[in-house]
Amino acid sequence: MKKNRKFKKSKNSKNSKMSLFQKPDVKFFKPCPLSGKGAPIIDYKNIKLLKKYMSESGRILPSRITSVSLKKQKELSRSIKRARLLALI
Repeated sequence: MKKNRKFKKSKNSKNSKMSLFQKPDVKFFKPCPLSGKGAPIIDYKNIKLLKKYMSESGRILPSRITSVSLKKQKELSRSIKRARLLALI
């Protein structure tokens, strides 16, 4: 038995966020700030960098807000947790 679908999925639904006034072929892409040439090294001793990726209440910001890649987000969270354990933050 087939289900009737009222809405069709667009081709670009997976890759981009749409706005009401945006053309459908324009994509939002923000490169990872911690990858590439000249990127800072993630280390638990680098408190200035770690605080940039934490909220005021001390929680780790999600990668959808900071646009950090998955690999770097894991490194970042590990470093933040290690710095908390050593009472650097």
